[in-house]
Order: sequence, then structure tokens, then C-alpha cells
Amino acid sequence: MINGTKNAPPANIVIPHFIAGAFSFLVLCLLMALSPESFRLHYFNPNLLAITHLAVLGWASNVILGALYQLLPVLTQSPLYSIKLSRLSFFLFNLGVVILVYSFYNFRVGVIMLVAAALLITAVILVFTNVYLTIKKSDSKEIVLDFISTAIFWLFVTAVIGAFMAVNFVYPFIRTEHLTLLKVHANIGIAGWFILLIFGVASKLLPMFLLSHRVSDNKLKLSYFFINSSLVMFLTDVLVFCTLQRSVIYFSIAALGIISFLTYVYEIYKIRVRRMPDIGMKQSLIAVVFILIPLLMGFIINSNLFKGELVNIKFSMAYLTATIFGVISLLILGQTYKILPFIVWLDKYGSVAGKSKVPLPKDLYSESVAKLHFALFVLAFPLFLTGILFEYTFILQLANILLVIVALLYMYNVLKICYPSASNTLTSISYGRT
Repeated sequence: MINGTKNAPPANIVIPHFIAGAFSFLVLCLLMALSPESFRLHYFNPNLLAITHLAVLGWASNVILGALYQLLPVLTQSPLYSIKLSRLSFFLFNLGVVILVYSFYNFRVGVIMLVAAALLITAVILVFTNVYLTIKKSDSKEIVLDFISTAIFWLFVTAVIGAFMAVNFVYPFIRTEHLTLLKVHANIGIAGWFILLIFGVASKLLPMFLLSHRVSDNKLKLSYFFINSSLVMFLTDVLVFCTLQRSVIYFSIAALGIISFLTYVYEIYKIRVRRMPDIGMKQSLIAVVFILIPLLMGFIINSNLFKGELVNIKFSMAYLTATIFGVISLLILGQTYKILPFIVWLDKYGSVAGKSKVPLPKDLYSESVAKLHFALFVLAFPLFLTGILFEYTFILQLANILLVIVALLYMYNVLKICYPSASNTLTSISYGRT
């Protein structure tokens, strides 16, 4: 990452994304703790729609976009196309998230939801433009840039479908049922935006942090091909034939892409030079293993293995929970400790490194706090799934309380990293090279 620091964006572009994400994660966990009964209803209920959108937009997308703005100049060896667009999109995106979550939570589907949709789609267009033009001016042909540019495209498609649904709430004009649209909106967002971007960025970061060299990218290419083929066929089938009956076929094709990626990660792990991963990498690797859980649940849902609408609703909620919390959230929690300290260190100490004593990036956060929230998260996640599948409100609430503590501990470390105190520098025992 050092090689690309000369093109790094200002820290005040990246850091606000992480702070907004950490704050959203805390509010998200509090809302879940206040609404345990929502997880015993159909997933198309106001509270759950508000919680889900806060999770995928306010929490996950905020942090991912912040990390992307930091990594993109490293990958392309050129600065971001526009810093102004980054700032404007951050403001519009977060304003849109606040209004959207408020409108879902209170189920106000009139003008207020249309305003939120307009703000969000404008922000996504700005992000799309900024990322696309940054990649376009690069000479790099690395497959990671294909993953990123395609993920941004699917984010745009997801936002367009969401905007149409918001308009359709007020002025019905689409014949397709809202539940069908919601499934398309969710699956394109999860597989197209999150999974593709996570796989692409992880393909660069995992070998770098584990010191794994000379890994063939053939499995990555297969993963890219299978996931995108699945999405294109799935979307075409819905648009042309208005049906989800063949979804098990498209899910199976996407599953081949996910399995290809997992075998790629296994290869990286086998040849790693760094034998003992740190707390950030441990969380990230466990998150990769957790992909198998939503993969299994997705197959159960799409193949109608268990008959009955109620069972399918439970598995659908468990599938979303396993994807958003077990995979995406845990990966973000882990990668925060690999990316954010370096960004702050570069901003605060980069100019004096080598000239005077400075702390290491890992000295900017409390490792014991990170270990504690990792342990609590690993305990809360299976409890949460059990509570959803078997409708145990007490277990759900216990998991929610644990997740609130996780969010508080994570917020503590994020703020500690972003605002390092003088005592942090003076008491650090790990002075030296970076």
C-alpha cells in the first residue's frame, strides 16, 4: 500500500466514511435491540426494511466506499478523478440514508421516500462516475479493477430498482409484485455490489497482508464470470418473463463463482509466509469461511427444499442475516484494523516517519478491545440465527444485547484510531519502523 500513498486522497475524504459507518452500526444494533419482534414477522415490514437499509447503506456501504477511495489510487497508480465528487456523494448519500431509514421506520412512503430515493441515486451516480473515470485513466489490466468497476455498475442497477420501487409505492405503475421486486433488488445488491466488490478487493488485500506470493488468478476469473453470468441471466429472466421460477439455476451458477473464490483464498492461505494472522486478519478469514452459511441457506430457499411459506420466510431472513452480519459485517470489522490505522498514521505521522519516533499503525487502537468484540460477535452471530429460525425472542434479544456491546467497542476503537491522543503516542511501546 505504501507504493500508492503519493496518490492517496486526503484523509478527510476517507475517515468520515468509517465514522459514519461505525455510528450507523451502533444505531443499527440499538434498533435491532428495540425491535426483536420484527424478526418474527414477514421480512416486508417497516422496522425490518429500515434496519436492513441502515445495515447495507449506512453501515456496510459507507465503510466500503471509504476503503475504496483509499485503495483505488493504489490499484490504479493514479489519484481519484475528483475529490469534490467524493465529498458531495458522501453528503448526499448519508442524507439520503437518514431520510430513507426514517421513512421506512415510520412507513411514510410519500414525498419523503421519493426525496430519499433521489438523494441516494444521485449519490450513486456520482460514485459511479468518480470510480469509472479513475479506472479509465489507468493503464492497469488487473482483474481486481474489473471486479470493482462491475460492482459499481451493479450498485447503480440496485439503486435504480430501489428508486422505481419508491416511485411505485406512491404512483403504482409496475405490474410486478413488490415482493418479487424486493427479491431482485436484494439479490442484485448482495451479489452484484457487495460480493463482487469484496471478492475483488480481498483478492488484492489477502495476499498482501498474509504475504502470499505468485498466486494464479484463474480461479478469480472463473468467479467473476460465474457471478456476473448468474446476475445477467437472473435479471433478464425477471424483466422478460416476470418470473423467479428458475432462480435455483442462477443461484447455482453464482455458487460456482463463490466456490471458485473460496478455493482461491484457500490457495493464498496455504502458501502464506505470515503464519500467525493478527486480529484484523483473523476476523476477515472467519468471515470468508462464514460465506458457506448463506450459501447453504440460499440453496435451501431457491430449491424450495422445505415446503411452506413460513419456513421460506424464516430461511430468507436467516439468509440475509448470515450475509449481512456473518460475512459482510465481520469482514468490515476485521479490515477496519488493516486499513483505517494506516490511513490515520499516514496523515498524522507519514511526513515525520524515519525522522523521529512515531507509533506504528497498530498502536493507534486497543487490540484487547478488538479481540473482545470479535469474541462477542462470534458468540452473538449463531445466537441470532437460532433466534430467527426457531422464533426464540429471548435468544434474539440476548444476541442483540451482545451486538450492541460489539458496536460500542468497535466505535470506541474507530474513534481512538481517528483521534489519536498525545498520551497514545507517548505511551506507545512499539516505536520504530512502519
